[in-house]
Amino acid sequence: MTRTQVLDLYFMEARSKLIDLAAFLDRVDRAEGEADFRLRAFRDAVSHLSESRPSRARSVLLSLSDPSTEPIPRAPGKGAVGAWPGPEAK
Repeated sequence: MTRTQVLDLYFMEARSKLIDLAAFLDRVDRAEGEADFRLRAFRDAVSHLSESRPSRARSVLLSLSDPSTEPIPRAPGKGAVGAWPGPEAK
């Protein structure tokens, strides 16, 4: 596909998602209390969107993922939270 074809096909969906992300960040900024590791991870992931290379999706995914390769003896919680808390959480 040409760039114009890709834009014609996907622009409105991407625009909608971008507005949703902005609204999410507005709600977080208006909320009381301290943010946890998820907001830091989210902001780091968003920073990859302005890169000019074709591997942005990979960079976003890796910025939210646990990079460790060694298994842990026991899961710290009952479910996934969508972002890696970092080495300080171990």
